[in-house]
Amino acid sequence: MDSWGALSTEASNPASEALDTLATEDVVALLLEEDRRGLEATLRCREDIARAATWVAEALGAGGRVVFAGAGTSGRLGVLEAAECPPTFGTDPEQIRAVIAGGPEAVFAAREGAEDVHADGAKAAEDLSQGDLLIAVSASSVTPFILGALETARTHGIRTILVTCAPSEDIPDGADLVLALDTGPEVLTGSTRLKAGSATKAALNAITTAAMVRLGKVYGNLMVDLRPGSAKLRDRALRIIEAAGAVSREEAEELYEASDGEVKTAIVMASCALGVEPSRERLRTAGGHVRKALGNES
Repeated sequence: MDSWGALSTEASNPASEALDTLATEDVVALLLEEDRRGLEATLRCREDIARAATWVAEALGAGGRVVFAGAGTSGRLGVLEAAECPPTFGTDPEQIRAVIAGGPEAVFAAREGAEDVHADGAKAAEDLSQGDLLIAVSASSVTPFILGALETARTHGIRTILVTCAPSEDIPDGADLVLALDTGPEVLTGSTRLKAGSATKAALNAITTAAMVRLGKVYGNLMVDLRPGSAKLRDRALRIIEAAGAVSREEAEELYEASDGEVKTAIVMASCALGVEPSRERLRTAGGHVRKALGNES
């Protein structure tokens, strides 16, 4: 960049020009009000976010992978999204993963210079294959690490999405789909961990969750493909079986054990009075969608 100061994410916010003179409560109120504005900007992009979710569902449904790539806060948000999908939706860790500039240690300690290495971004996208999807995350849209990843992915015919907080007219032509959240200047000038980070997190949450709904990993508003790897998640799995299968807690526990912890299978067993294998077969025929397996699609 010839002038980083020209970026909207580096601009000064008129509402916070006297930030250091405000009472603490007023500082907090201003920060939260600006976060709300950031979320409103995200809502305005809902059509493109829905399109991104559809692309994620298509990639995963066809056996492809989804890779988040980013630097700094943007990279950590991608890591968080990838890490949460396996326990919440039962995805394989290799299906949805993340790369961050500076490597895994950059998740816990800032390595700011790592974002400037274009070649590292290119290398991060080299192992992508046809059918995979790259979701690049960059508040400014001009981070060299991200540009390297996008260029390499597109060279290999990989579908790409850029999630950014820059206005659409300021974004380089480097992705198949651009989600320009346009959150505007930060309360603390240039600190995109603030409302840009909040807006980006909301967009990524919406993309992955909507994609999983389309893939049948949700029944009603229940996460029926969760992996009960903790006491809390096991309890949640049992409560889901109780609610969706209309059974008692004791019956839910029996179904849970009989199905080897497969919540979807347990629900079909409870609702259709079937054994384990017939229930699994019904789910396979229904493409993993519980509602379709129960025969009560609307």
